[in-house]
Amino acid sequence: MPMRIRSRRLDALPPFVFAEVDRNRRAKAATGADIINLGIGDPDRPTPRFIIDAMQRAVAKPENHPYAYGGGTRLFRDAAAQFMLRRFNVNVDPARHILCCIGSKEGLAHLPIAVADPGDAVCVPEIHYPVYSTTASFAGLDVHFMPMNESNNWTPDFEDIPTDVRSRARLIISNHPNNPTGSCVGIDHYEKQVRFASTHNLVAASDQAYSEIYFEERPPSLWQAPSAKLDSTHAIEFHSLSKTFNMTGWRVAFAVGHPEIIAALASVKSNYDSGCFAAVQEAGAAALDHYDHPDVAGIREVYRERREALIPGLRSLGCVVVPPKAGFFCWARCPKGWDSNRFADRALDEAAVVVVPGAGFSPAAKDYFRIALTVETPRLRDAMDRLAQLKW
Repeated sequence: MPMRIRSRRLDALPPFVFAEVDRNRRAKAATGADIINLGIGDPDRPTPRFIIDAMQRAVAKPENHPYAYGGGTRLFRDAAAQFMLRRFNVNVDPARHILCCIGSKEGLAHLPIAVADPGDAVCVPEIHYPVYSTTASFAGLDVHFMPMNESNNWTPDFEDIPTDVRSRARLIISNHPNNPTGSCVGIDHYEKQVRFASTHNLVAASDQAYSEIYFEERPPSLWQAPSAKLDSTHAIEFHSLSKTFNMTGWRVAFAVGHPEIIAALASVKSNYDSGCFAAVQEAGAAALDHYDHPDVAGIREVYRERREALIPGLRSLGCVVVPPKAGFFCWARCPKGWDSNRFADRALDEAAVVVVPGAGFSPAAKDYFRIALTVETPRLRDAMDRLAQLKW
């Protein structure tokens, strides 16, 4: 009998949407086609110079070269605490409430192991970044998908969670500005989340990867909810430097939360990794200290310009699209009669344009697709022109 190599938990996972999209892209590129890739959620501009300069200074320091054990350097945690105070008016103890992560994806991936046991349930948005559900499955948890749709602004209603799920759930996750829909919420959403979590003995989690890419009102933090108290509310929020500062490859983020949850996540991490490189943390501290730097504001303006160029093109195809208030994704309904897989396949095959089908996020999103604002404006316009030449 042949030896089994892959674990059953791997075989149980659905296809990873981004891997499928990239496989199709590479096959098309092999034909020599000029691909316009609107699928990848990775900034196309370089990290601001002031952060690179800080990194170059930091990497030369011998004291930054050993393992960076612990919850993060004091420099980085202090900077994260000051960011929370200046940006959200939230007072944070850097020693007890802050944990450095090797990117927010890593922190979110380890959170289910830290706060739940096999057989418990985790509640995630129905249309979501796949790490929420896949890592919960790895941890042996049951995943409950909270319904979301266009009519409720792509925002789950916690009260719709069934009674039997509430009794087993240990974790409930929010993500606003949302990937992929771009939906935003007010402080009242987080107030409902922390109250629901408190009533049903859950840990409330918030993924704020896109909080600093905004075009209108600045998105709030879970910790701004009136009843949220860092030392008594069982909640945690993740802030990533990746999108805010064009630092995706640097892998640095932080979690801010209840001391016991921070300690639990730190215990998991101590068994999986040896901390984020201290020089990267020093550069990350410089970034957080200057989150209001003109270069950072300029990043937002680039995405605003691209958003304004994209929306008319999508509408000319017959797509229904609401301009995103934050994030660097546009979420659009396919032209009438087209489901997202067919639309994405045709866009690639006949126009060499890559988009991400909504069906890859959830069956509930089969009529939608996602476009990333991570190519220059002329290329976005070119992509829309190519798609406009096809009959929809």
